Amino acid sequence: MVVLAIVGIGGVVDLILDQPDSWYSAHVLLELGLVATSLTLATSLWLRWRSLATELVTTRRSLAERQAERDAWQSSAEGALRSMAEAVGTQFGKWELTPTEREVALLLLQGLGHKEIAARTGRSERTVRQHAVSVYDKSGQSGRAELAGFFLHGIGGGMVNGQR
Repeated sequence: MVVLAIVGIGGVVDLILDQPDSWYSAHVLLELGLVATSLTLATSLWLRWRSLATELVTTRRSLAERQAERDAWQSSAEGALRSMAEAVGTQFGKWELTPTEREVALLLLQGLGHKEIAARTGRSERTVRQHAVSVYDKSGQSGRAELAGFFLHGIGGGMVNGQR
């Protein structure tokens, strides 16, 4: 943009210094064309730059708003997760689960399979399976899906397939 402006201004200065006899000569017309083209392009680039700068400010403002929304949601979600963890812990206490059963139950609720839980906890798969069966017996649930359903029932207004 600056280079084009300098070319345009330089062309005007050159024409003034040349003091042509006729404004209709090929040299003068060519120089006028170059001056007009360079100044038009410089102006066009400057206007586009200004438009993009304004758009950038708007985008940054929008990004800051989205980040603030995200942070507020994250804070809210963390609070909800803490409350959910407390409620799950309270229920585990009511079921009188041992610390090991609590650990296995939490990992089951996270969707891990027996092999994954065994690898993560350093226990055999058979031991994990026995703890899981104990959790299901103490909780009165028939399996992983019912255990998860016990804690998730009521989320979303307690509606499941349009029924309460």
